[in-house]
Amino acid sequence: MRKRLTWCMVAAYVAAVLVPGPGRWARTAGWAALTFQHGHGQAHGPGTGPTLPSLLLAYVLFTAALQVPARELPTLLRRPVPLLVGTAAAVGVPVALLFLLSRAFAWLPDSDGGSGLLTGLALIGAMPVAGGATVWGGRAGGNQTLVVGLVLSSTILSPLTIPLTLLSAAAVTRGGYSTALGHLAGTGGGLFAVAGVVAPCLGGLAVRGLLPRRMLAGDLAWPKVAALAAALLLTYTNATGGLGDMVSHPDPLLFVAAAGAAALMCGASFGLGWCLARALRSNRRDAIAITLATGMNNSSASAVLATDRLADHPHVLLPVLAYSVLQKVLAGLVDTAFTRSPRAQQSGAP
Repeated sequence: MRKRLTWCMVAAYVAAVLVPGPGRWARTAGWAALTFQHGHGQAHGPGTGPTLPSLLLAYVLFTAALQVPARELPTLLRRPVPLLVGTAAAVGVPVALLFLLSRAFAWLPDSDGGSGLLTGLALIGAMPVAGGATVWGGRAGGNQTLVVGLVLSSTILSPLTIPLTLLSAAAVTRGGYSTALGHLAGTGGGLFAVAGVVAPCLGGLAVRGLLPRRMLAGDLAWPKVAALAAALLLTYTNATGGLGDMVSHPDPLLFVAAAGAAALMCGASFGLGWCLARALRSNRRDAIAITLATGMNNSSASAVLATDRLADHPHVLLPVLAYSVLQKVLAGLVDTAFTRSPRAQQSGAP
């Protein structure tokens, strides 16, 4: 399934367009809605407890952390500059780009200056480095320990950085979007980071530390398969929000604007990460790690936050979904570019 994951993701998007009903229910179904009242045989209404998307996200993050080789992380302390710079870039670059894009979007013809697009991009930029960066880093021959360190450092800082990024976005957006972002930063952003992102990751690391090495080496196949299935279901559920509304109420201009905005931010993030690595005179392996960490954010967490807390603004999901696809495309280009570079060929990289 992992080798065909891209096509499976495409199938999930197609299913969200053709059969959006189950996904729309799952987006708002609380934990109580998944159980039955004692003695009555009727489901509780939605909205109580964690939603199904948040539970799926927690399991995906837990399983990803379960596969992290944390024993190698102390080696980063011997040469901490790449870790510190990469973490600062992963946190600071999205905020800087939001301010720049807000100036450009002020020229758009809509009355709110592209605030809906900026809100979606803010949800992406606020999230920690995507766990998928470790996969792409390994394929491109990057410093895997550094990539893992950047994922973990940005995740641990997320209870602080998510609210701060959302507050920054509230300052450059207008109307209901600005109000919603400010409220989210003050009430739900930090809690979401702790309960929905940090806790599952730390739980996975803790369980990994308790498991014998023999089990870690060969007995985690089923949890991995289940995590891939959960990721596909999460993709489908999140996509029913943005794509389902897009099909039922077509707005080609909005779709193009969302894709364009996501492309601008995604491309600029990867480009700035590469430039930063060059400025630091990083070796090839560290440069790959910093570039990917700067450009790749946890889009699943962004979509879950939008679904749980901004359900009355469904269009903010469009740039989130577009960024999710584009960052994988650009990560593949990073893989190709660094693998075919003269230094990679001289060192015998595959």
